[in-house]
Amino acid sequence: MSDVRALLAGREVPLADGPYLERIDPLRKPWEDRLRAWLDRMPRLERLRTRRFLRLTGAREAVAAALDDAGLRAALDAAAVRMRREGFTDHALAHAFALIREASRRTLGMRHHDVQLMAGRALLRGRLAEMSTGEGKTLAATLAACTAAICGAAVHVVTVNDYLAERDAEHNRKLFELLGLSVGVVLQDMEVPKRREAYACHITYVSNKELTFDYLKDCIALGEASRTQQRLREFTGARRGEPPILRGLHVAIVDEADSVLIDEAGTPLIISETLPDDLDPAIYGQAIALAQGLRQGADYILGPHRDVWLTPIGKRVARRDSAGLGGLWMSPLWREEFIQKALSALHLFQRDQHYILAEGKVQIVDESTGRVMADRTWERGLHQMIETKEGCEVTGQRRTLAQITYQRFFCRYLLLCGMTGTAKEVAAEVKRCYDLSVSRIPTHRPSRRARLADRVCIDSQRRWHVVADRAARMAASGRAVLVGTRSVEASEHLGRLLDAAGVHYTLLNARQDEAEAEAVGQAGQPGRITVATNMAGRGTDIKLAPEVEEAGGLHVILTEFHESARVDRQLFGRCARQGNPGSTEAIVSIDDELYQRFASFFTRRLLALLIHDQRRSRRLLRYWTAAVQQRAERHYRRQRTDTMQRDTHWVQALSFVGNRSK
Repeated sequence: MSDVRALLAGREVPLADGPYLERIDPLRKPWEDRLRAWLDRMPRLERLRTRRFLRLTGAREAVAAALDDAGLRAALDAAAVRMRREGFTDHALAHAFALIREASRRTLGMRHHDVQLMAGRALLRGRLAEMSTGEGKTLAATLAACTAAICGAAVHVVTVNDYLAERDAEHNRKLFELLGLSVGVVLQDMEVPKRREAYACHITYVSNKELTFDYLKDCIALGEASRTQQRLREFTGARRGEPPILRGLHVAIVDEADSVLIDEAGTPLIISETLPDDLDPAIYGQAIALAQGLRQGADYILGPHRDVWLTPIGKRVARRDSAGLGGLWMSPLWREEFIQKALSALHLFQRDQHYILAEGKVQIVDESTGRVMADRTWERGLHQMIETKEGCEVTGQRRTLAQITYQRFFCRYLLLCGMTGTAKEVAAEVKRCYDLSVSRIPTHRPSRRARLADRVCIDSQRRWHVVADRAARMAASGRAVLVGTRSVEASEHLGRLLDAAGVHYTLLNARQDEAEAEAVGQAGQPGRITVATNMAGRGTDIKLAPEVEEAGGLHVILTEFHESARVDRQLFGRCARQGNPGSTEAIVSIDDELYQRFASFFTRRLLALLIHDQRRSRRLLRYWTAAVQQRAERHYRRQRTDTMQRDTHWVQALSFVGNRSK
């Protein structure tokens, strides 16, 4: 407890009596929320404090530079003693940040800018730092990570994927080692002993999914035994089992926090076991065959939000066509459930968009990141229906062993903080769900990003030809070009058009994720065209060759707007970073999924009449798209709220057994 006193200074934090130190969220009083909101609306006072903090840090820089490496470590240890006693005050942080900045200059050749100091301070105050893309969030995180680690806290730097976790850990390793701090990385498919070793380090880089699943594994393995119970077992000489994988939920620094805490928070994370399927595998094939014989509009209706239901006529047709199958087909409830799941598999989940086939298995693709989610399955028979549709071996049903939502998991940290370039749209939801206030950090240099006029095409086929031609022209002028697509299928279709035109390009999607580092490393070369899914939308730093910078920088083409404007802004943010030149444009189609699902039929028809073939637009398309995206965001916000409510009810229903993870 004494090792993490700085995290608790000045705050009453109720602690769980679980296998290790973590927080139980108290029910906050309404007046506390109103007081915090009132304090957050005092920007003038905060600006004065920030300027004073920067002056204090700058005044200590010369003293830090005069110390040798051993002196830096000794001075930082002395600062840690003070912070354990007083907490993360501005004077203590200024001293620690000056030392860490000097260590970074010596080891990484990178000196923290003032905006990065501001971000590090915001993190240790338990806030969400909104930094524009390219402002050095990775380096800013080292300030908070090193400071918390020297105070004895277990620090988890949470990223959105394994590639970023491994990249950032290796990039900052020399800095940590100079300060006497060990760093670990947790990757997919890593064995439990290796994971335990990585979490035992002072600072651990890990993806959000791996971290949450490791916590659930601890909950299952330890049976939620309290610390008191564990001490009692040791006192009585009872045999102790395997130690936990984690060593506590002390500090979480969440990179790309809006993606982790919002976009991926719509469904709970579940650990399950595969059981023999109670259903005859033939039922899935029968359901697919019956669903293929139904007519859209007459027998079934596809809803705008990826839902499907049978019409009265469709129910009669299903009863007639399944009359000779017997068994569960005789039950109206089972029959309609099978048919609706089969219709969803056939019409709502498409290969190379929602999933890919790899090694004869159906593997789900995360739509927000474009990456394969290994070992994830759809529930309630949908996954088996899709396997049957694709001719794959049908796997067994899954039984839930433990589950938790991101909302409940991350609120268990003693100190939760994060960074992102796109927080303003979700600031209210982040505050409500995680009690995280947003601190907006200014840019180090003025932005030189140019947003060109967007184009909207009459159909998808026309759009891809326009994109291919535009990318080839920009590359021929000596620019580097990044084309962002929403799905594997779209990226490969554009690739075929570029092949037909004899244009060289690099493809980056869920099938080529192992070549990501090489593709990103070459994406800033003159004449280089990189066609990528959302994999290149977050955390990707494309270094420009001098010739490209002189020619105008990286040019980004967005080929389809997403339901969240934040994802679009992340893609645009790949260019014009740290004052470099760059330009962006959108080339979209009227039949894109966003418009089909969330725009009204009337507005789509009206826009189609105005387009003819293709049309340039600077305002009309952006205003309309923004309105449609707001409608989509409201829909997904309701989904996340429903998930939280179901999770809360589940926890309350099972509270009598003392199990928090189920």
